[in-house]
Amino acid sequence: MADFDDSPSSVSTNPWDALRRFTNARIALGRAGSSLPTAPLLAFNLSHAQARDAVHQPLDVATLHASLRASGFDTLDVESAAPDRDHYLRRPDLGRKLNDESTARLRDYAASAPAAFDVVFVVADGLSAYAAAGHAVPLLERMRTKLAGVSIGPIVVAQQARVALGDGIGELLRARIVVMLIGERPGLSSPDSLGIYLTYEPRLGKSDAERNCISNVRPEGLPYDSAAFKLHYLLTEATRLKLTGVKLKDDSNALLPSAGLGSIEAS
Repeated sequence: MADFDDSPSSVSTNPWDALRRFTNARIALGRAGSSLPTAPLLAFNLSHAQARDAVHQPLDVATLHASLRASGFDTLDVESAAPDRDHYLRRPDLGRKLNDESTARLRDYAASAPAAFDVVFVVADGLSAYAAAGHAVPLLERMRTKLAGVSIGPIVVAQQARVALGDGIGELLRARIVVMLIGERPGLSSPDSLGIYLTYEPRLGKSDAERNCISNVRPEGLPYDSAAFKLHYLLTEATRLKLTGVKLKDDSNALLPSAGLGSIEAS
């Protein structure tokens, strides 16, 4: 059988090739006969492997706690009711509620806290521990400079977590607003995308319609400074209007970062 010819001269280019510089989407990859050329096929296989690894890679909790504390944050550790990654992936409901030990830990912490918190941040593995490990600390450092005078609770590091896990955490810590920083479902061009979910007056039973989301936080997507600007805007408006979700519109794109925003009133 003749060898398959995938030399550069045998590859047919695509007329859309000039558009590739505007997107990471897999367009205009060319053809080698009726197939993809070898280079984009290998790149696809690599991206698929990275996405699978992102889902299954456990969060390095000790390193994340150390990084947060080195940046001056207090931290707490919690786990969902999913006992391991296999249960987490097959039983999303278990990832939405705390296990008994974590519930008791948060309740004890709140009992010793002098007052309720204005904002509690939760850093969660979600479906990409890479995202939480790589992007949470730089984003939190930027947010701290924007929230002077606001009561911020300890940074809660959550394992085997879904978005709704933040509701129980915020309720137990008596937070006015909970902000969940969680690894998003990886795509074939973004295995480390961080999502931000904002919920006013968190409590068990909140629906996704009562949250706001900022997606694709990473240097190749929404940069840290832009994400922090959007999050500060939403926190300010959520505090002013006393709500989040479908009734809270993100109009931050209409504002220039240099214009400044109103400050969040501490409770």
